[in-house]
Amino acid sequence: MKTVEYAPGRSVDLYGAPSDPAVLLWHGMQTDSKAALRPLAEAIAGHRLAVVVPDWNSHADDGGRADLLASAAFARENATNANDLVVVGWSMGGLAAAGLTIHSDAVGTRVGHTVCLAGAFGATDPISGANLTDGLEGGPTGSFTLLHGLHDDVVPITVSTTFAARLGECGWPAEVVELDADHGSIAGARYDSANDRYEPSDDPSTLSIAAEVAGRIAVAAGR
Repeated sequence: MKTVEYAPGRSVDLYGAPSDPAVLLWHGMQTDSKAALRPLAEAIAGHRLAVVVPDWNSHADDGGRADLLASAAFARENATNANDLVVVGWSMGGLAAAGLTIHSDAVGTRVGHTVCLAGAFGATDPISGANLTDGLEGGPTGSFTLLHGLHDDVVPITVSTTFAARLGECGWPAEVVELDADHGSIAGARYDSANDRYEPSDDPSTLSIAAEVAGRIAVAAGR
């Protein structure tokens, strides 16, 4: 793993070989928490994929939009699959990944496939600053895989099923996959209640879930 800057003062971790197809992986609401995704990023890189994991700040005045778009631009500029980028997001990052896909024409970033892990689709989209579903009527510009844990007590699985139904109504290809996971383990993370933050997990059962998620992401990326 190598850490560089995607913008002045903003860090991104790079996993895998840069010659492999790229996967952009966004963490959730917790500010600058890319480290929590290390187990998942390593598992994805094991499928011969270059994984780009930036920090971003959902608590910024713009909801993190500038960080998200700058990191997406960085991923595209350094990707061998710039016009077919796979974007993965966890929780609030899943919301952002969906927003990037829905508004890809407006922001100038083409997305080949989007994978959302327990996406927080009911919140305000940080890409558009509006309700996520407001841009669906323009027609599909991508496809979705929505992964959600059956034991998620942070974002109910109905959030994903409801969003998938709305995507389908508007002609967007979408699949929901239910996993034996909770809100943290679906991303290879554990919740540290003492410090109220997510950290990378070393629990074997969590790493097994992360490996399954990585496999599904690899399929989306053509691996």
